[in-house]
Amino acid sequence: MSDAHPIRSRRPGLSAGALIIAGVVLAATGAVGAWLQRDAPGRTAEPRTEFTASNPPAGLPTAFTTGQHLRWSRCTSPPTARTGYDCATMKTPLDYRKPDGRTIDVALIRRKATGPNARRIGSLVLNFGGPGVSGVSGLPEFLNEYKPLLDRYDLVSFDPRGVGATIPVRCGETADDTGYYGTDACAKYSGALLPYIGTSHTARDLDLMRYLLGDERLHYFGVSYGTELGAVYAHLYPSHVGRLVLEAPVDPTEDLNEKRVSQVKAVQAAFDRFAAHCAARIRRCPTGDGPEETARRMARLADRLEKKPAPAGGGRNLDADDLAHAVSDHLRLGTDGWSPLAKALTALIDHNDAGPLSKGADDFGSADHAPTPRDNSHVALVAITCADSSLRPGFERLDRDEARIKAASPVFGAARSTGVYLCYDWPFDGERATPQVNADGAAPVLVVGGTGDPITPYPGARHMARALGDGVGVLLTAEEEGHGTYPHNRCVVEAVDTYLRTGRTPAVGTVCRGSMS
Repeated sequence: MSDAHPIRSRRPGLSAGALIIAGVVLAATGAVGAWLQRDAPGRTAEPRTEFTASNPPAGLPTAFTTGQHLRWSRCTSPPTARTGYDCATMKTPLDYRKPDGRTIDVALIRRKATGPNARRIGSLVLNFGGPGVSGVSGLPEFLNEYKPLLDRYDLVSFDPRGVGATIPVRCGETADDTGYYGTDACAKYSGALLPYIGTSHTARDLDLMRYLLGDERLHYFGVSYGTELGAVYAHLYPSHVGRLVLEAPVDPTEDLNEKRVSQVKAVQAAFDRFAAHCAARIRRCPTGDGPEETARRMARLADRLEKKPAPAGGGRNLDADDLAHAVSDHLRLGTDGWSPLAKALTALIDHNDAGPLSKGADDFGSADHAPTPRDNSHVALVAITCADSSLRPGFERLDRDEARIKAASPVFGAARSTGVYLCYDWPFDGERATPQVNADGAAPVLVVGGTGDPITPYPGARHMARALGDGVGVLLTAEEEGHGTYPHNRCVVEAVDTYLRTGRTPAVGTVCRGSMS
């Protein structure tokens, strides 16, 4: 579920693009060259000082804490991490309630800080969203976005439980298949793991990780779903909160289906803003010259694709559901995605060529539903989502929720609506309807929300800041289109980097101007 693309990099979100699984559609959701620090002739590099923490997680046997040391070595995979990165595994209990029982290995990756020892703050742990996005693959892919922080931090990421190299969930035809063949397959191949891959379990892994990295407090940057993970950590370990950035936050006050309704309204609003810009600025705009014309044209296009999908190249076709997801993926890019989207829609409407629209979404990551051979991100998204959510509605509620989502958006509602069936027959109960994120007593947590975010709507940022508690959640608002604002908005970068380097939060009520100003 890569977000790399040639236009502008936006990180994966809670609900990225299209996920087609056994007839159910869930609207879920770069190699970087190495650089070396060179010393002047005749000088030796400054010896690196390793940090040591004195506050191990409570309740764990010493074999996991003082008896365990991360053994960093050269990464063997992915290929983009073979130069300039270190990898390690961290041993944790499968079930923290039974720490003497089965253990698992959590895969870690690190890029060492480049600044002097005296200025190094510690490790900054990154989660790129999903759920289901691999941090081991993600850190090399997104390194350039965080490179300025390397003067003060080691940048560290990891594969959360159920993802990549950390007890990967399997729900395919065989134990090695990364596809999704229903809940029975999940129970058959991963049944012993499914109860232990939810966000609260991964948050406990984060605290052990913090200790083994040598930090008294966790410094963390979470994007989209990663904000839920960071907020749950803050709830569980308020005294261990260091500098936490929660960007493009999920709404902790909404259950899974309420999130779907909010999201489909937000992506429809983003499309309406694109269509208005298109009508005003683009000659022969493919969506017409006003809201009514846009609605008619998109309805005709969806109907046409429903009857006969358009060729998208490589033997693939694009149908009505694919149309909705591919358009949504372009809207995630903010205004940088608008011109390519207009050109792609023109090619599709005028020439029945779905290649540009599909290719643009493929570059972003989600239009091609087939995962790479080792990528289980689609399956992990389902498994983690259903481990977290206790929502198991009956068919009457499912029908009602499906109708609500359809009604919320003429362009995206139908494609997103069948996601309500995602967890209804999941073989294990989920943890809660909404996550616990109140973190009274924690250090200030910086919450960054974009007013035009089509994936994690802006009201969720306000709700997250409020739910963290008085004096804890500090909201920074960016008037920006698209999913995620760092490092694309200069004002946001200045505020976030200042906070991560000094601990100083922006003034209450700070608004960063941007593409919507």
